[in-house]
Amino acid sequence: MSKFIYLYKGPATPVDQFTSEQSAAQMAAWGAWMEKIGPALLEAGAPFAPSRTALVDDGAVVEASDLNGYSIVEAESLAGAKALADGHPFLSDGNGKFTLEIFELGEM
Repeated sequence: MSKFIYLYKGPATPVDQFTSEQSAAQMAAWGAWMEKIGPALLEAGAPFAPSRTALVDDGAVVEASDLNGYSIVEAESLAGAKALADGHPFLSDGNGKFTLEIFELGEM
């Protein structure tokens, strides 16, 4: 089994800007997905806070991308990690603005 990181990218609304109904709906959707994949979810992860920057190897400081959170899952293969993303709440809008990037985590 390998570990894979899901990186969430897109113009997500900060949690503190949700109405209580929107927050409840989001929590229910995430809870259902987490329950669906069960023990394959190694780390639920967290959203990224608004403070961000990007450092470049030439010393420049630039605006960071719109990455906004992560989770870590375990699967037999990249195909398996992709299959675990089926029904993922981050991909539910269907408007093409959000992506879930999947990377296998290597050993150090």
